[in-house]
Amino acid sequence: MIPESFIQDLLARVDIVDLIDRHVRLKKAGANYSACCPFHSEKTPSFTVSQTKQFYHCFGCGAHGTAIGFLMEFQGLGFVEAIRELASSIGVAVPEEQRDYNSAPKRESLRDLTEVMARAGDFYREALKKSDKAINYLKERGLSGETAARFGIGYAPEGWISLKSAFPGGGYDSPQLLHAGLVLESEEGRRYDRFRDRIIFPIINAKGDTIAFGGRIIGQGEPKYLNSPETPLFEKGRELFGLPQARQTLREENRAIVVEGYMDVVALAQHGVGNALATLGTATTREHVQKLFRQVDSVVFCFDGDAAGRKAAWRALENSLDSLTEQKSIAFVFLPEREDPDSFIRKYGKSAFERLIREATPLSSFLVNEIKKQCDLASAEGRARLIADAKPLLLRLATPFLRLQLVKQLAEESGFSQTEVERLCGIQSYAPKAALAKPKRAAPSLTRTLARLALQQPELALKIPLELLPPSEERAVLEIILEKLPRLPAEPSYAQLREQLRGHPQEAALDALASEGIQLQLAEDEIEPEFLDALTRLQENRRRAEFADLQKKAGRFGLAGLSAAEKSRYSELLREKKQ
Repeated sequence: MIPESFIQDLLARVDIVDLIDRHVRLKKAGANYSACCPFHSEKTPSFTVSQTKQFYHCFGCGAHGTAIGFLMEFQGLGFVEAIRELASSIGVAVPEEQRDYNSAPKRESLRDLTEVMARAGDFYREALKKSDKAINYLKERGLSGETAARFGIGYAPEGWISLKSAFPGGGYDSPQLLHAGLVLESEEGRRYDRFRDRIIFPIINAKGDTIAFGGRIIGQGEPKYLNSPETPLFEKGRELFGLPQARQTLREENRAIVVEGYMDVVALAQHGVGNALATLGTATTREHVQKLFRQVDSVVFCFDGDAAGRKAAWRALENSLDSLTEQKSIAFVFLPEREDPDSFIRKYGKSAFERLIREATPLSSFLVNEIKKQCDLASAEGRARLIADAKPLLLRLATPFLRLQLVKQLAEESGFSQTEVERLCGIQSYAPKAALAKPKRAAPSLTRTLARLALQQPELALKIPLELLPPSEERAVLEIILEKLPRLPAEPSYAQLREQLRGHPQEAALDALASEGIQLQLAEDEIEPEFLDALTRLQENRRRAEFADLQKKAGRFGLAGLSAAEKSRYSELLREKKQ
């Protein structure tokens, strides 16, 4: 375990502008620096780096973080690996503390579970190096050692408690291993490894942390694939296998290829197709599609050509409709019978596979063709059913232009007019509308102003009387700042605070407030005066509201209706008002 004090010191010594400029060419833009975002495709720069606050933020895709976060996102590193990389860049060694797993609190943090998963991943990778059987299996599948290392592939030995050696001192019995899904318990309470005699594929999230594992059996046996259960770290409907490894190629190609299996992703990468990802033993979800569209503009789903593959493709289509825009596209590839991406690219090569991807069936064609298969277009009933089946899909489409194209196509297939299809489906005909005046943006509340200024200089939060603030997301952020301040150095930076809150439930709210703060373009010596001005106005507003309430009560019941404390406070506020 890396000491928190070292992480705070590291963030104080590293300049995020120098770090990011080595990978992305930054240009000075007022008090900050800007560039086209390295995490999504764009032509107009929306990626901003603050040297004074030591964090980056993209106003296009929402990417946000510190120097540690940038290395995790850009290079696909885990939290510990990113710290080591950062420390190496300034020539310092990383100290480590041994964790006593038995002394961990019952409600362990997500970071505790992340550390457990990282240690298990290290164990599986070392076990692979010692297993001729596992190494030979991967060689037979055509994988090189370099590819195996790139994906962090490992091996779970055959023994029932092999993992115990990775957690000495009773660590194997800690609650974290059970909650992380690494071990199971028998009815008698005896623990044993979940993964045994399997090739292990680590599942890594967007931050670069190992959050789960997939295990493929060597040889025959069931189940062929065994995945980690859902845990506080891992929700399979949100994660994609291979995302950190594919990130660079995704940026270059602006296209993601979604396949079904871990070995498909790894085999494609082995043959030079580096932008493949896989869902994790589940159908494609809306969250998957949204995550993909934050990375690229084009997504191609590549499935087997059998009934199961087409069913999976249809589910992917249904869950993509809400996320489509005019700038995004989805297409489908169906492989020949008895082929999957792994076998196809090994048999026919990269060029043949890439030709399939280029010739993929667009979503619109797949949608219409699949609906047509269920309808007898030679009959009036079949043509009516075509429109009825298409209606719920058309209504879910987020892009009016593609919807219009589909309406025209369905009109041709059904014999209805375009107007009739639109009326039957409850779709309003597209017509240019007069530009509406933009509503005036409401000024941020004083609580929000205080919160975003306190994020820029966290020690300012000590000046806020929280009892003056109504319950809100902003107040929750301020309470968190006050909670974390004792663990931070004197005059802490936002970056140091931000790393204290990695994985916190209020993480997204904190990032949103910090991104607003970067737009203020305030110099360091302007932040505290702005903060004190907002605090003064908040206190004045509170006094006015308190005086109005007391005056209203006195007007209804007379001074006799006020308690002694209320009379005293009313007199005090009245004197202040007259001054």
